[in-house]
Amino acid sequence: MRRLLISAALAVAMVAGATGPAVAAPPGSPAPRPAATGWSMAGGELTWRSSTRVPVGGAAVEFWSGDRRLGQARPHPDGHTFSLPLTGPVEPDELSVRAGGRRLDGAAPPTARRSGPVPAAPAPQPAAAVDPGVPGPHAPITGEYDLPAVTLPDFPEKVEMRAVVVAPQRAAGARPLAVFLHGRHTNCYQSGADDLFLQWPCPDGTDPIPSHRGYLQAQRLLASQGYLTVSISANGINGQDWALEDGGAQARSSLVRLHLAKWADWAGAGRAAAPDIVRAAPRADLSRVLLVGHSRGGEGVNRAAMDSLTPPPAAVDGYSGRVRWTVRGLLLIGPTIFGHNPVPDVPSVTILPGCDGDVLDQQGQIFVDGTRGVSSGRALHSALYVIGANHNFFNTEWTPGQAVAPSWDDFFTDDGGPDAVCDPGTPTRLTAAQQQTVGATYVAAAARLFVAGDDRVRPLLDGSGRRAPSADPARVRSHALGGNRTPVLTPDASTRLSGGARLCEQVTFDPQRSCLDPDDRNAQFAHFVPFYWNVPDADRYAAELTWSRAGTPIRLAPPRPVSVAGARELALRVIVPPNTTDNRWDVTVVGTDGRRTRLGEVRVDGLPGTGYTTSYWAQEMRVPLKGAPTRLAAIEITPRSATGRAWLLDAWGWAPGTPDPRPAPLPRLDVGTLQVSEGDSGTRTHEIPVSLTGRGSGAVRLYLLDPVTLETRIWTATVRPGQRRIPVPVEVVGDTLWNYTEQYTLSVKTDRGVVVGDYVGGLDVRNDDPVPVLTVESREARVAEGELLSWRLSASAPTEQGLFLSTWPQAPSDGPELSTLDVDPDWFTDNAFEPVQPERPLSQTWLTPYLVIPAETGVGEVIVPTVADSVTEPDEWIELTFAEPEDGPIVDVVLTGVVTGG
Repeated sequence: MRRLLISAALAVAMVAGATGPAVAAPPGSPAPRPAATGWSMAGGELTWRSSTRVPVGGAAVEFWSGDRRLGQARPHPDGHTFSLPLTGPVEPDELSVRAGGRRLDGAAPPTARRSGPVPAAPAPQPAAAVDPGVPGPHAPITGEYDLPAVTLPDFPEKVEMRAVVVAPQRAAGARPLAVFLHGRHTNCYQSGADDLFLQWPCPDGTDPIPSHRGYLQAQRLLASQGYLTVSISANGINGQDWALEDGGAQARSSLVRLHLAKWADWAGAGRAAAPDIVRAAPRADLSRVLLVGHSRGGEGVNRAAMDSLTPPPAAVDGYSGRVRWTVRGLLLIGPTIFGHNPVPDVPSVTILPGCDGDVLDQQGQIFVDGTRGVSSGRALHSALYVIGANHNFFNTEWTPGQAVAPSWDDFFTDDGGPDAVCDPGTPTRLTAAQQQTVGATYVAAAARLFVAGDDRVRPLLDGSGRRAPSADPARVRSHALGGNRTPVLTPDASTRLSGGARLCEQVTFDPQRSCLDPDDRNAQFAHFVPFYWNVPDADRYAAELTWSRAGTPIRLAPPRPVSVAGARELALRVIVPPNTTDNRWDVTVVGTDGRRTRLGEVRVDGLPGTGYTTSYWAQEMRVPLKGAPTRLAAIEITPRSATGRAWLLDAWGWAPGTPDPRPAPLPRLDVGTLQVSEGDSGTRTHEIPVSLTGRGSGAVRLYLLDPVTLETRIWTATVRPGQRRIPVPVEVVGDTLWNYTEQYTLSVKTDRGVVVGDYVGGLDVRNDDPVPVLTVESREARVAEGELLSWRLSASAPTEQGLFLSTWPQAPSDGPELSTLDVDPDWFTDNAFEPVQPERPLSQTWLTPYLVIPAETGVGEVIVPTVADSVTEPDEWIELTFAEPEDGPIVDVVLTGVVTGG
């Protein structure tokens, strides 16, 4: 079984403050604890409850303590509550909840507010030579199939094999196949009610939300153009994937490939047994497959493309058959990519919604940036920034007024105030219908380029600055890597910079080295998203350009001359601050003989942005290389505006055309988990399982988190032909002292020449010493008002790092109960994460007094400080019961306290 980590990048929600229906408990389920909001510690878990509804989406909900990530939270059925097992004390004033880079439980991290007014929507770009949004000659036919459910690894419940098919009617010959996979969304609803449900199977009285029917507009457009299309349901994954370290990416890959295997059967000897809609449609040409994924579905189809080229370990895969298809390309909409592991040799287009309120950090940018230098670079990888699009409305079943179940606009501001770019009705915000047309048009563009091979559509996708009139009035900006590009300059430690340029790190907390202010949340969005929250992330650089007057050249020189032979233009990916205008530069190249050749002037305006958009995004600028030398020693950028700031990500020699990507047989790496016993003495060395399959050479970067020191070791390992593992030794020192399970977490991403499947694993060191018994000196305590109730506990044996337990109040069996006004207000707030007013019994709060028993003393106290007042009262009671932890001693006693009346 694959490792289920509390620290994995998993699953759930959007953010507190979002509007939308509640995720409800199943009909007839027991009521949760009191509906208080904020933090609590109970049941061996740290729990946070939102005061508002938390719709389910693609972003991962995580608990943090300061800058330390505690792990991925488990969603409760009520839609408000999230929990994480505790194995040690935490500081209440350092806790936070984050999802997609956004703070959920309080004030958002600072963000650079855009100065000045937001400009109007950019002017439309020139039209491309072809418009993929124009319907073709074929009439679409539609139907569904529902096959027996399948078992996937790590899922206790079977997953459905259900899909909607839209096909071209009476189209001759075998037709290319487009497979759509929706993302993570609530999966069950109750007709006529506002509540939604996140569980599988759907509870009695509810129905599955048909998220797979949400792309019918795109399916009909493709079918009219001669494509077979199938959109598959993944509710069974959405309802069970919260505990998986990869957020369900491998499971989604298995589901996609199980459907593809069925289509391969139906295209051959198994056609007679195919569902009615399949037999009514043309045969599928499985040599020409396009995969389309939205949100978590984007990461899922990326993994499906990887698994089709390099098989995953059998133990984690739900598909064990042959690969009888060829994936020609990917179209990804607002995708997640927690593993930073895009498939380098399968072309892709990634849509980044400018008003995405779910995957706010725009981590899908890594589907482009993460391919740089990994393989041959022949596959085109495009990013499309769609101004004014949100996350949900690409799917009609996630769109109010179109969906059968309650749905919502995922964009919102932290304070509920207006937003000049993304509020409905602003000049830049798209309507749902406009956004769905954009999605359909660019799905068709990807199909036309990657599957049909029509190079005329490439300028819509590759930074050439062309538009599809069918998508008007949307403003779509593009840049790309790969294709007919040759590397000229990628800033790193070997780059020579002068004249107002400095090398900056894309992922760091050091303000002197960071490209953006690390206190600005944009410093960890889009191009700056950290890998598995490893900060700093080594060798991710840009060149920051600053100037205070026009006319002074800024020079950037690679460590050695580079060739641009065969290139037609020099392409630069450059970020400028949002809402800035008239950023102009002359671009000059310097030959190896020192001769300077001016190539021309470029101008770029910043994207429309506010404090709630991710608008530090690179735009592609090109200048002709006509007359330039074929070997370059440097690039000079001379500002023509008076002052400014920009960031150069990279520079390339560009030529038209879309070459065959010719996937290379890259070796594949998968990280596993090893569980070992600590032992009573000596030092044992264990190796975290890091397996390699295939042949070839390359390098990977490894990040090993030590659970004791909380420090991360980062290093690069070389992969050699025929190598079958990478040694990752961990020394475990045995002793006879009990301790909690220690998890050494290993995360891996590629550097070059390798693809990475399972990117997180590690070593679980399980304690094999007897669990100490905790003894309570006295279960009862009696004090006068204003004194300290306390109960002293001692451990029967020393421990390695101490013990941590939590308690919570229950209604007392005798006498009236202490209230929130009977205890110290500061202590109550620190231990209940809620105010004392209005007055209420302590058992009706989230109060969780906790107990720490240090390893040095073996003794600790549970305390309840009371306050005195002038009111004559009878004796009042408190009863505390210990939460049962997942790991550690269990205290099966009730602590009773009595405060005598005054």
